[in-house]
Amino acid sequence: MIQALVKKGKVLGEEVPAPVVSKGSVLIKVVTSCISAGTEISAVKASDKSLIKRALEQPEKVRKVINMVKSDGVAIAYKNVIGELETGRPTGYSLSGVVIGLGEGVTAFEIGDKVAAAGGGVANHAEYVDVPVNLVVKIPEGLDYILASSVALGAIAMQGVRRADLKLGEFGVVFGAGLLGLISLQMLKNSGVRVAAIDIDDIRLNIAKELGAEIILNSLRDDSVKTIITWSNGFGADAIIFTAATESSEPLSRAFQMCRRKGRVVLVGTSGMDIKRTDIYAKELDFLISTSYGPGRYDKKYEEKGYDYPYSYVRWTEQRNMAEYLRLIQSGSLNLDRLVHNVYAIDRVTEAFNQLKIPTNKPLMVILDYGQPDYEKLEIYKNHNRKIVVNENPIKKDVINIALVGVGNFAMGMHLPNIRKLTNKYKLYAVMDKIGHKAKTIASQYDCAFATSNYDDILNDENIDLVFICTRHDSHAELTLKALKAGKHVFVEKPLATNPEELGKIQQFYDDKNIDMKPVLMVGFNRRFSKYAAEIKKHTDKRINPLLIHYRMNAGFIPLDHWVHENGGRMVGEACHIIDLMTFFIGVPIKRISYESLTPQNEAISKSDNKSFILKYRDGSIATIEYFAVGSKQFPKEYMEIHFDEKTIVMEDYNSLKGYGLKLKELITPSSAKGQYQELERLHDTLTGEKTEWPIELWDMIQTTSVTFLLSGQN
Repeated sequence: MIQALVKKGKVLGEEVPAPVVSKGSVLIKVVTSCISAGTEISAVKASDKSLIKRALEQPEKVRKVINMVKSDGVAIAYKNVIGELETGRPTGYSLSGVVIGLGEGVTAFEIGDKVAAAGGGVANHAEYVDVPVNLVVKIPEGLDYILASSVALGAIAMQGVRRADLKLGEFGVVFGAGLLGLISLQMLKNSGVRVAAIDIDDIRLNIAKELGAEIILNSLRDDSVKTIITWSNGFGADAIIFTAATESSEPLSRAFQMCRRKGRVVLVGTSGMDIKRTDIYAKELDFLISTSYGPGRYDKKYEEKGYDYPYSYVRWTEQRNMAEYLRLIQSGSLNLDRLVHNVYAIDRVTEAFNQLKIPTNKPLMVILDYGQPDYEKLEIYKNHNRKIVVNENPIKKDVINIALVGVGNFAMGMHLPNIRKLTNKYKLYAVMDKIGHKAKTIASQYDCAFATSNYDDILNDENIDLVFICTRHDSHAELTLKALKAGKHVFVEKPLATNPEELGKIQQFYDDKNIDMKPVLMVGFNRRFSKYAAEIKKHTDKRINPLLIHYRMNAGFIPLDHWVHENGGRMVGEACHIIDLMTFFIGVPIKRISYESLTPQNEAISKSDNKSFILKYRDGSIATIEYFAVGSKQFPKEYMEIHFDEKTIVMEDYNSLKGYGLKLKELITPSSAKGQYQELERLHDTLTGEKTEWPIELWDMIQTTSVTFLLSGQN
C-alpha cells in the first residue's frame, strides 16, 4: 500500500506493507483522508530542523535520550535516534473508508460499513489503516466520504465549543478563521450564539461572514479589542475560542483583553504562552485548554483498549463528538462546501503537502483520495499488499537466516547492530512488524528479502532458520509457539510467557513425543552471557560450599499506566533476568521461594515492582534479590555481591568487577556490557551443531518464568 511519511522536511508516498487487523480494532480500506494544514505542516517543517535545534525546542525528548544513555549507553541511544529519523514518521489523523476486517472482540461494526476514523498514529494517510474501535464511527446515510474525512477536525472544534460553554444570545469570538475556526463558528451560530471572527486573511474572513459571523475583523489593521468590546455592549465577549496557530503571545493577550469580567478564553490552537498577569487578574478570567477531540483523548484505556466512559457521567466522549459532528454535516447544519479546496490522488501526496506550504492563499481543507473499493469483493482487500519484496536474492546458505519480528527500540538499538557485526554467523533475511513502514525501512537498510506485517509470511518461508521475536510481552508465547510448530528455531526476548497457561502450552510442545525434531528455543536472558558472568563463574564453579548472593536492581520508576505493568508486570518482564543469572551461577534447581512487597502509603507507587525475595537452592545456596522502583535514577542500576569460601566478588552495573580473597580478572568497561552480543554467539554454536546443549536448558527457562509468576501473584 502507499502511505504518506514525513522525512527531512518532505512528505513522500512510499510503498509499505499494509496492516493486519488487531484485537479490538477495525481494519479500514481508506477512501479519503483530510490533511490538517496547521498541525501536519508544523510537523513537516520540524522534521527538517537539525538535531540540535530540535533538542532545544523539545527538552523533554532530550531527557528521554539522556536516560537511555545512562541505562543502555551512548551507542544504543544514538542508534535509536538515527533510526527514528531514517524510518520517517507517519502523518494524518482524520479519514473515511470502508470496514474490511474486524479484530477480536469488535461487535459494533460489520464488514462493509462506511466509517470515519480519527487518531494520530493510527488514522494515517495510508490506503489501509488499523484503528481501535473507540476512534471509529459510522458515516450517516447520504454523507459523502470527502466531508466525513474531516471527522477529527470537526470533533476538535466541537470540544472547543463545549469548553467555551456559550449560551443562547451570548457573545462569542472565534480568534482564527482557519478550518477549526470556521467549523466552530457554525456550531456557535447554530446554538444561538452571536459570533465574531478574527483573522489576518481577508479571504477566510469573507468566508466567515458568509457562514454567519456578525462581524469580521482583520487583526493586522483593525482595533479588534475595542471593536469587540463595543459590539458586546461595552462589556466584552463572554468567551473567546482561540483557534489560531502562532508562536507569538500577543494575539492571546488581545483575546484576554476583549473578554468581559469573569469571561473565558479557550485554547484550541497554539500560541506563545508568555501570559501577562494584568490581562487576566483584574477581570478574574478563566483560561481553559481544550484537549483535542474530547474526553478519552490520550487515555490509553479508552483509545487503545476500548473501554468506554459511562454515558450518564461523561455525556460527550471523543467518539460521541465525532458521531455528532457527522450528524450535523449530514443534516445540513454545517456547511463545508467553501472549505474543501483540492482533492489529490494519494500518489500526488507530495504535491498536496507542498501546496499547503505556500505562504499566501493557503487552502483550508485538502483531501487525499484513495479510490472507492469494489463493495462486492471486500474480502480481497483484507489480505492486500501485506508483504513487500525488497531484494530478490538475499539468501546466504552458510549463515543462520533470521526473521526479525517486532522493530522496537531495543531491537533497533541493540540486536540489529549486533547481528550486523556477526555477518559471518547471521543474515537478517526478513522483517515483520505491525507498523509496515518500520518493517520496510529496516528491511531496506539490511538488504533483506522482504518486509511484512503478516506473521504467516515468516512462518511459511523455508529459507528462514531463526525467528527473532522482539514484540511486546503479551505476544511472546503465542508467536513463539507458532514458530516452533512451524519448525523454526526461536530466539524470544524476555519474558517467554506472561502467565502459566501460555507457559504450559510451550512445555507441552516439548513434552510431545510425537514430534521428532524439536527446534531450539532461547530466551533473551542475556546477563549470564556477559564477560562479567563468565569471569565470575570460573571461580564460583570451584567452590566447596554453597553461594550467598546479594543482588540489587534499582529498576527506576515507570508511570503506572505504562504497558510494562501489564501482563505480570516488571517481575515477569525484567526481574526474570536476575533469577536466571542466579541459577546460572548456582547450577541447580530452586528449592524454595519467599518474598515481601513494599506497602505504599498512597497510589503514587506500586508494590508490584518493589519487592525483596529470597531463592533457596537445592545445594544450600541462597540468593537475596532486591528489585525496586523507588530509588534514585542517579544511583547505579545493578549491583551484585557473591560470597563463598571466605571469598567475595563484587560486580557493579556490568562495568566493573572486583575480587576479595581470590585472584580474578578485574574488568572495567565504559558502559554496561550485559551480554547481548555474546548470547547471539552462543546461540550460533548450538544452531550450527558446534555445541549440542542449548544456550539455556529448557528446565531452566521454564523454572525462571514460573518463579516470576509466583512473584507477580500468579499461581
